[in-house]
Amino acid sequence: MDGKMLARLGAVMFVAVAITAAVIELSRKEETPVSPSERLLQPANDPQREGQRRCQQLGQKAADDAECLRVWAETRDRFLGRSPEGR
Repeated sequence: MDGKMLARLGAVMFVAVAITAAVIELSRKEETPVSPSERLLQPANDPQREGQRRCQQLGQKAADDAECLRVWAETRDRFLGRSPEGR
C-alpha cells in the first residue's frame, strides 16, 4: 500500500467516525436540567428568609439588633430540628 492510498483510507475512516458521532449526538433526547431553584421547595414569601437577608445587610450592627438575634435563634432551631418552645 502506498502512502497516498493509506492517507485516503485514514480520511475516509475519520469522516465515518465523525458522521457516526454526529448521528449519535443528534439522536439523543434532550433532557431538561432541573435548576436548583426548582429543587428547593421554598415558599415565595418566607418571612424567615427576609429577616435573614435584613440581618445580613446590617453587617456588624446585627449583633446588637434584638430582631436579628431572634431570627438567628429561629434559624438555628429550624436547622437543628428543634421546636421553638423546647429550648
